[in-house]
Amino acid sequence: MAKTIAVTDQPSTGMQQLKSQPARLSEFLKDVRSEMRKVIWPPRAEVQSTTIVVLVTVFIFAAYFWIVDYSIGGAIEYMLRHLTQH
Repeated sequence: MAKTIAVTDQPSTGMQQLKSQPARLSEFLKDVRSEMRKVIWPPRAEVQSTTIVVLVTVFIFAAYFWIVDYSIGGAIEYMLRHLTQH
């Protein structure tokens, strides 16, 4: 969990903050490692199946939008040709 920082009465100088950076980075990386140990990774089969579902869905939507775009584009071209003939 995140650790709270105690507020001091004296303002810290830029040099003090610069010197504390390696210690703060080290503490941050330790916290990251600790949290990453708690992560439950999905099994390979689940990742593959959900990836396939996503790809199929993308292709279905791409086909749908291509059909809609082609239909609307054709209708607009027909209307423009019909209206400009007069």
